[in-house]
Amino acid sequence: MFDKLTERLAGAVDALRGRGRLTEDNIADTLRQVRMALLEADVALPVVKAFIDAVKPRALGAEVQKSLTPGQVFVKVLHEELVAVMGPAGGQLDLRAVPPVVILLAGLQGAGKTTTAAKLARWLAEGQNQGPKRRVALASTDIYRPAAITQLERLATQLGAGFIPTDTSRTPVQIAENALAEAKRGVYDVLILDTAGRLHIDGEMMSEVQAIDAAVQPHQRLFVVDSMAGQDAVNAAKAFNDALDLTGVILTKADGDARGGAALSVRHVTGKPILFVGMGEKVEALEPFHPERVASRILGMGDVVALVEQVQSQVSQEKAAALAQKLQKGKGFDLTDLREQLSQLQKMGGIGALMDKLPAQMAQAAGNAPGGFDEKQLRRQVAMIDSMTPRERRRPDVIDGSRKRRIAAGAGVQVQDVNRLLKQFLQMQKVMKQFGKGGMKGLMRSLGGRLPGGFPGGAGGFGGGNPGGRA
Repeated sequence: MFDKLTERLAGAVDALRGRGRLTEDNIADTLRQVRMALLEADVALPVVKAFIDAVKPRALGAEVQKSLTPGQVFVKVLHEELVAVMGPAGGQLDLRAVPPVVILLAGLQGAGKTTTAAKLARWLAEGQNQGPKRRVALASTDIYRPAAITQLERLATQLGAGFIPTDTSRTPVQIAENALAEAKRGVYDVLILDTAGRLHIDGEMMSEVQAIDAAVQPHQRLFVVDSMAGQDAVNAAKAFNDALDLTGVILTKADGDARGGAALSVRHVTGKPILFVGMGEKVEALEPFHPERVASRILGMGDVVALVEQVQSQVSQEKAAALAQKLQKGKGFDLTDLREQLSQLQKMGGIGALMDKLPAQMAQAAGNAPGGFDEKQLRRQVAMIDSMTPRERRRPDVIDGSRKRRIAAGAGVQVQDVNRLLKQFLQMQKVMKQFGKGGMKGLMRSLGGRLPGGFPGGAGGFGGGNPGGRA
């Protein structure tokens, strides 16, 4: 989401990092570039002005001028002020109320409220962030778009969450009141109400959501905003906050090519914390919003903590332990094991999602390695393994020319791609055998202190030559 902003800010501050002395002139020039970078990222003008006004006196003060590394301290000042703009650390969804706790989702048309409702239900039902697991019910008051009701019902079924049917012959207020009554009878902990998308300039629709709010008295009123909304997100956020007295914000579609200005603007305008950020269409693609981590990513410092948390939450510990035990017993690492590793990497959002959380210099170095990172190549690798028989996955040595042609045809690739997959797999298999024989010492002896060619797509692959990735 912040790629362009990160690139521009990096260019602005790189010139200062190596300077032994900062002057008013070079700081002013850097701040001018920072201002342009923020405006190009669709950050609202009042937010940009407030940010620059906060950074400038600190940059010109003794804190930077007397430092032995003034460039680094200037970056620290930028980081702290970015955090201040996006809100205090530790913003959490407050569910301390008599159940069922009602969460009302509101926002513009197409912001992704229905998908976000399902994501939030999953997050609560699975007890993310070491919280208690909760029984969640979903309901829709969107009588204007029947497809939204069907979509929410299917998502609820997929998640195993409760779904309260919508009677489209009734008014949205009556539907909300009925949903609350059903949630009480069903002994649910949380009721998530998905409302119809509405324009903030539509007085009638805004009155409707206010009536729903008055009828069910939600404990949480969350504004769902598309990160690609740009400057208009600011006006919408202000209008919804005036109408509903919001308690928090959820930022959606942050995995796209958006400039990211909404994240830096909405909180400043509403004064309400950004609680979650949606990173894709899948129901597991919802992350708590940590301002200090996002600020680090914007400044190219990465977010390794979030990467570790993602691995812990989405990688099967049982399967990882089973693979480790298999290697320790000297059993071979086969293509079925590789398929599992690739699948876990895909569940985590692919290579791009992992690179986004690495410090910029590491990600750039890994991406520039021979073969680079190719999400399509990752999917092709999985397709080729899926085209193999169980015996071929266990015994790749039986794959002859005719089998290669069949596998290539089944996966929609060339025979050369199959050859490349098998060659890289054999290299990985040798490494895994050494790991099984002598643990990490045996692995390092076999590599001679060097990392092997990466995977997929040649050297580099998963994180700069890490065989099979850390998934």
